[in-house]
Amino acid sequence: MEWIKLSISPVKDLIAFLNKKSKTNDVQKKQLLIELRNNLNVFSNGFLNESPYDVVIDLLSNDAYQNAIKENFPFRRLRKGKIYSIHVKDERNKKYVGWDAEKLSDKIDEKITELRTIKKLNKGSVKGVKNNIPMMMSNLYFRMKLLADFIKAE
Repeated sequence: MEWIKLSISPVKDLIAFLNKKSKTNDVQKKQLLIELRNNLNVFSNGFLNESPYDVVIDLLSNDAYQNAIKENFPFRRLRKGKIYSIHVKDERNKKYVGWDAEKLSDKIDEKITELRTIKKLNKGSVKGVKNNIPMMMSNLYFRMKLLADFIKAE
C-alpha cells in the first residue's frame, strides 16, 4: 500500500472533517458520512500497520450505501452538484470530473463488492489472484478520498 503514503496527512484532516460533518439529524446522511470516515480510517491504519489486503477488505463497509439505496436517499444531500477540477486534489482522479456524489458513491460500493467477491472466489484470500488487487485497492481509496474532498468543498 505504498500508494497511500503521500496522502496520509490530508486523510487525517478529511477524517476529522467527516467526524464533524456527521453530526446531523439526517440519519442516512450521518450513516454514509460515518461509513466513509471509517473506511478511510481502515485504509490509513492498514497502511500504518502494514496489514494484508485480505484484512483491509474484510474491514471495509458498504452497508450504509446499500441502506441508502433501499431508502431512495437523494445523494445530493451529501453534496450538490458535480465534481469539477477544483475539487480534484489527486491527478489520477481527473477522470471523475463531471460526476456527482451518487455516481461516485455507486462506484465505491461496486468496488468494495467486487473485492469481496474476488476474495470469496479464491477461498477467502486475494493472494495469488490474477486481478491487480493493489491497483483496485488504490482506485477505491482515491475514490473515497475524492468523495470526502468533494463533500468538504461545500
